Amino acid sequence: MPSFGTQMRAAREARGLSLAGLAELLPADKGHLSRIENGHRRPGEDLARRVDEVLGTRGELITCAALDVSAALDARPWETADLLHRMRANDASPATIETLQATVTELSCQYGWRDARELRAEGQGWIREVVRLLHRPTGLRQHQELLVCAGWLALLVGCVEYDLGMRAGAEATRTAARQLGDEAGHTGITGWSWEMAAWFALTQSRHGAVLAASRAGQRAAGRQGVTVQLIAQEAKALARLGDASAVREALDRGLQLLDALPAPDRPDNHFEVDPDKWLFYAMDAYRLAGDDALAEHYATEVIRAGTSPNGVERSPMRVAEARLTLAATAVRSGDLERAVDSGLAAFTAARRSLPSLLLVAGEVDAELHSRYPREHPTQDFREALNALR
Repeated sequence: MPSFGTQMRAAREARGLSLAGLAELLPADKGHLSRIENGHRRPGEDLARRVDEVLGTRGELITCAALDVSAALDARPWETADLLHRMRANDASPATIETLQATVTELSCQYGWRDARELRAEGQGWIREVVRLLHRPTGLRQHQELLVCAGWLALLVGCVEYDLGMRAGAEATRTAARQLGDEAGHTGITGWSWEMAAWFALTQSRHGAVLAASRAGQRAAGRQGVTVQLIAQEAKALARLGDASAVREALDRGLQLLDALPAPDRPDNHFEVDPDKWLFYAMDAYRLAGDDALAEHYATEVIRAGTSPNGVERSPMRVAEARLTLAATAVRSGDLERAVDSGLAAFTAARRSLPSLLLVAGEVDAELHSRYPREHPTQDFREALNALR
């Protein structure tokens, strides 16, 4: 997965800058920059910000620096993948599989609000329990059902790992999930593994990789719910590439497919796509495509759908990004105070996806500094954003 150093070198070379030239512009020590590019050092917050500004990467390098710090805290990145590979060599009774299926569904429904570390621990705990119980083979059908359960568990744990900034572990878990999906012949699991690859690439600003993963996933999955989300990821990448007409074509295509599919039994399941979830993805794409009216409308709907009548946020991650969308549209309309208030409110979410939050918040930060570089509220927002990293 690209690190700060790798992305810094790519951005520097794309602008025709030598390392010495970059060092002079920052200013910074050329030797220190070389060690950062080679992965032997990590930049401090201030240096990461200055490099991002000088190279014009609009928050991309700041996000990479923050994720590098989070990834360094993951001492056992291959733990989940190892458990899954051990599971593949075993089998289980129908009763065990039925229990596991029900549990995976419930855990997947908790993804949007439950503490990420707790959810990861429970997901891995179920993997360990299945490994302990499955000590002799059963029939072919039970074996396939086990692979399916393991695949959903892998997807869930991988998503949570990435939320926590555990990039290496999340990628290993995602790859294991795809292998399980392929072996079980389950196109839904395979499709979601591609969706995760697209999401990972999106938060790292690898937009070409987002398009490749999204389209590969659509081919693998066919006409089902995950395909709608894959199209949404495609639209988000196209929006960041500035192709507004392609964004609208993708969104129209995704909405048509969503309308043709039956409504999910458990719309709160992270691996189901319903109209509320579609609004969340369309919101981001329209913000980047410059259609502020639609972006603001969808953001308002996302907050309404994600908040219970008593004010409790049922979908804190979605609500946080909706508030950042409202911050972006407020900046463009000239309302700095409302923009910063909305943006700061996004940082109070009880449940976060760090890579996604940093991506969108970094884009809002870039807008604020482009339009109001010397205003105190702009500095307040940046300080709060830096505190998240």
